[in-house]
Amino acid sequence: MLALALAATGCASKDAPDTPDGKRQPAQAAPDRVEPLAGEPVPAMPVTADSADGRKVTIENADRVVPLTGSLNEIVFTLGLGDRVVARDITATFEQAGKLPVVTRAHDVSAESVLSLRPSVVLAETTTGPAEAIDQIRDAGIPLVVVEPAKDLADVGRRIERVAAILGVEAQGAELKKRTEERIAAVQQKIPAGGGEKPRVAFLYVRGSAAVYLIGGAESGAVSLLEAAGAVDAGKESGLTKDFTPITSEALVKAAPDAILVMTKGLESVDGVDGLVKIPGVAQTPAGMDRRVVSVPDGVLLNYGPRTDQVLASIVDQLYAGAAA
Repeated sequence: MLALALAATGCASKDAPDTPDGKRQPAQAAPDRVEPLAGEPVPAMPVTADSADGRKVTIENADRVVPLTGSLNEIVFTLGLGDRVVARDITATFEQAGKLPVVTRAHDVSAESVLSLRPSVVLAETTTGPAEAIDQIRDAGIPLVVVEPAKDLADVGRRIERVAAILGVEAQGAELKKRTEERIAAVQQKIPAGGGEKPRVAFLYVRGSAAVYLIGGAESGAVSLLEAAGAVDAGKESGLTKDFTPITSEALVKAAPDAILVMTKGLESVDGVDGLVKIPGVAQTPAGMDRRVVSVPDGVLLNYGPRTDQVLASIVDQLYAGAAA
């Protein structure tokens, strides 16, 4: 269940303007796109990089890049190197990557698919697998660098710089880090100043079709986002020390969330808020009684990358809807 939760990692929907007759148009989802830096960077090669699994890897060129997670793909595109990316992981859902071939099967890497694309460098994370596929790519002589995954806001800047250094575009890495951190700070400046207690938010990972119902704890990956949004992670605060724990009525009552954070596809899988409150225990929480639900697209919620400011803005907008700034 943990692997399923972590593998699923846009923006919030926006209202369309009024029509000439004064009627409100249906809300439209914001485009699922990344915003590349201006210009076309030329990687300074060769580069020798320290891989997170203890190896030193020399990259001769970055002409054909294969990032094996959606988050890494997003960073490479946003650095301005999207025209060099030749494949994507199934979790790379943003529009610019849409036509690239997928080289994963149910989140496992297909070494054959990767090798068929003749990559000049492959980027992976410590959670990327299976190990046999990683070994097969390396045995074929392809430079493969493993990068530590991002787990909270503090990882965003250094992760961007790390990928940029591996690909020989350090100046773009510094620029993107600065842009991203400034945008995150700007969102935090807009959080309403409340005189009372911070809202308690429980992160629930739900997949109705698979009957998977989990509540996030201290290691879920959402804690940093919620705290940055001026909230308290109710799962962590209630004593849940693991990443995810099966939902029980007792656990939800103890967490007592004022709001619930879910991934968009997860909410859809249980037929929306109506279905969410039918999960045992949800209706008895303050969040369930108020039907206070915050949803963020799966492909960006836990990415901790160049679009984290948008994720944070979406959470803040939904969590404090109607509150004075």
